[in-house]
Amino acid sequence: MHPSRRSLLAGAGGAAALAALPASASALSLPGIPVPDLTDPLDALDSTGALSVADRTAAIAHKAAVPEIFRAPQQVASHTDVIVIGTGFGASVSALRLGQAGARVAMLERGSRWPRDPWRRIHAADTALDGRGVWHKRSIKDLLGLAHPVDKFGGVLDDTIYEHLRVWRGAAVGGGSIVFTGVLLEPPKEYFEHLFGGTVSQREMHEKWYPKARTMLNASPMPDDIYQAPPFGHSRRWDKHARTAGYEIEQLDGIWDWEVVRKELQGRSRRSATIGESNYGNANGAKWDLTLNYLPAAEATGKVTVHHWHVVDRIGQDSRGRYTVDLHIVDPTGRVLQERTLTCDRLVLGAGSVGTSELLVRAKAEGTLRNLDDSVGEGFGTNGDAAMAQFLGTSQGLAQGSPSASTILDRSGDIPARMESWYTLGLQVNAGILGSLGMAMDPARARFVYSAAKDRVILDWPKDGNKAAEDALRAMQDKVAAANGVGTGVPVLGVPDVGTSFTAHPLGGAVIGEATDSYGRVKGHRGLYVMDGAAIPGSTGTANPSLTITALAERNIAKVIADGR
Repeated sequence: MHPSRRSLLAGAGGAAALAALPASASALSLPGIPVPDLTDPLDALDSTGALSVADRTAAIAHKAAVPEIFRAPQQVASHTDVIVIGTGFGASVSALRLGQAGARVAMLERGSRWPRDPWRRIHAADTALDGRGVWHKRSIKDLLGLAHPVDKFGGVLDDTIYEHLRVWRGAAVGGGSIVFTGVLLEPPKEYFEHLFGGTVSQREMHEKWYPKARTMLNASPMPDDIYQAPPFGHSRRWDKHARTAGYEIEQLDGIWDWEVVRKELQGRSRRSATIGESNYGNANGAKWDLTLNYLPAAEATGKVTVHHWHVVDRIGQDSRGRYTVDLHIVDPTGRVLQERTLTCDRLVLGAGSVGTSELLVRAKAEGTLRNLDDSVGEGFGTNGDAAMAQFLGTSQGLAQGSPSASTILDRSGDIPARMESWYTLGLQVNAGILGSLGMAMDPARARFVYSAAKDRVILDWPKDGNKAAEDALRAMQDKVAAANGVGTGVPVLGVPDVGTSFTAHPLGGAVIGEATDSYGRVKGHRGLYVMDGAAIPGSTGTANPSLTITALAERNIAKVIADGR
């Protein structure tokens, strides 16, 4: 087997919950599974010979740099009230609220539990990438399309490759919050209503659940003193270009701890957010990821436990009606330590669009969950994602900070399109490149299907599946470039003007109101829930999905708890 696969808390109760945590909560490790002795790079690390000498040597270096990620996970009880698969946005919301309601909850995470430190190099650098950044791959292409060879290791970002699409997913305690760029954006009202129809009330979400999610995640816009700092010269230049082209600038909310960003600017913390780090984590605490809000609050209930290294292979239901979870426990080198089958009374799927869809589609094909709706696996979309570049848009500062300051929205084309101020990844030279993240309200959808011949779930995304999004975003960027006399793409590096071969926002596969009822309860299976991006109908309407996933999970789990089902 192989792994292919603070404020939260506004209020005294939340503060007390965080205060009750042990000081080491961010890297909690309890006795459980033996960990191999990594002191010998050639023998003790991998007695099976499955690792190359280079990979074993790299693993020794990773252990020396970040020994915390080799700590064994806590043993999971054979049976528990609730199992939550995943530790991302929807999973963390669900675990916290169920724990507060008194349920015993075990969260299963395939990746490691990474520590924080204001000075240590915990995560891989964009410009010197290694296995700490990538989930069990030999290489990865960055968003400029440039390839980076890496050692094979259990890093934080899974680059899942399908025939016509690459999907970026989190693989760490904290899920996608570790590797995302921190934008929290609510979709425009009309786009939300178009996507969700009458299944979810936009008014209720806007008035109740989006504000709750923003508070929990510590959403705030970039302060002016940071916006004016040299590492954000690209943000100011980007805004100038957009205004010159006639667009109205909208300030973005982010999940960034601006005090830590200031410390970076003042030399009181290792630089991370101010040099374009985000895709592989910000270990100095510059980003309010889920390990700083929902997850520690969930653990502070005393009802929720988090179990890293647990790779879930299959789900099903036994003769007594209990849900079954087949898994293997794998250390960061890829070594399988144990295989187990767990049972639970209720099962929450929070493994993200890809992970949740894979589990459900396999269960339907293999007959381990017999009453799943025929729509399971359908409705996948990329949120219309694109990586975009303007060339010779020179700006102040050698490095480009990763927090996004601004966005513009174009409603004039065939489909709505959005650009967000982005950054070039970790470059320590002013290369004259202005990056943007593009998102278009692309109607293209695909489905996950089980291939018996390959014994895996595949995605039938078509070769030109992103063409509508690409065309809309190219027209938008061309307008900006023409108004400012700059080019698009970076021809000398082979970087396209609009790159749509990837998505960092996979959505759908178990869509709310289709595969589930209007609150994420899976049709035909009482006690089985979808609480992640798989529930979103392929798009969040030109908005980054994390806020919507969080808010929707808050809404849905509240209803589940209130109804007792």
